Amino acid sequence: MLVGYMRVSKADGSQATDLQRDALLAAGVKPKALYEDKASGKSDDRPHLASCLKALRDGDTLLVWKLDRLGRDLRHLVNIVHDLTERGVGLKVLTGQGAAIDTTTASGKLVFGIFAALAEFERELISERTKAGLASARARGRKGGRPYKMTPAKIRLAMASMGQKDTNVSALCKELGITRQTLYRHVSPTGELREAGQKVLAQRR
Repeated sequence: MLVGYMRVSKADGSQATDLQRDALLAAGVKPKALYEDKASGKSDDRPHLASCLKALRDGDTLLVWKLDRLGRDLRHLVNIVHDLTERGVGLKVLTGQGAAIDTTTASGKLVFGIFAALAEFERELISERTKAGLASARARGRKGGRPYKMTPAKIRLAMASMGQKDTNVSALCKELGITRQTLYRHVSPTGELREAGQKVLAQRR
């Protein structure tokens, strides 16, 4: 099944999804399989993207008009596609600089693999700088690092809630006192524990 996702940055009507909708329909997406958000790409509050990701099943393909319609940044995009790949879901980009991406093909997987490698390189650089900063602070007698926003109890609640199809993600985040980005970093859209969540559980034992 083909599923399409659209996004425009403004909710005041000054931007429309007509061009994206036409392209997705022409690519074979049925009108009932279209999801649309009106929010900034940097915003965590994109409820229809969350619904779209939860609705995808093994063998489905997610279509987007351009790559920047889907992810907030490269790391967010890589995380989304990694999750989709593990679930047997493909991603196809119709136009723009990411038009070569079609994870249902070998060449498309190669292109996205390059993106993923760049994101991993960026993560390593940030990690090295953070560790160097913390070491410097400790040498001066200061303790660094942010407190965990997630606790084992919150993670277990998130896992149980995300495993339910009718869960309102915005309401869940509000109840837990976290952002969507924090939630998805620890728990997948289907309620599976991710690496960050495993670390919290391991360190709090």
